[in-house]
Amino acid sequence: MTIKTKGKVACAVFAVLAFTGCATIVNDANIPLEVSFSDGSSGHCDFTNKRGSWSSEIPTKNVMIRRSDDDLVYECATADGREVTGTIESEIEGGKMAASVVFWDLGITDAITDKHRVYEGTVVIPVAALAAE
Repeated sequence: MTIKTKGKVACAVFAVLAFTGCATIVNDANIPLEVSFSDGSSGHCDFTNKRGSWSSEIPTKNVMIRRSDDDLVYECATADGREVTGTIESEIEGGKMAASVVFWDLGITDAITDKHRVYEGTVVIPVAALAAE
């Protein structure tokens, strides 16, 4: 193989690696969540995962949460004082993770950055009905 041919092969390999679709390259670290309460009331929620903590008034359509491989824990209170806690499951974004495993680095970078993970985009938090007086 000539030096010119080796250079072309090296460029082709570099191009394939540089433009593969792993989640670390194509995904933002944060994802938007649309959150509301099941009874339509307003309130406030605190969200936590191993990557950080966030607060938001509810309902919202623009709370940005950092992707993580652990569940997103929420602690909420409605405007009238009802409290609710729970979790939102973290899921793998399959297509991008598969591309990362096959073409890039066997998914190691995505596993470190968690950019292949997602939370359900629209979340309805169940709230107990108001007690009758």
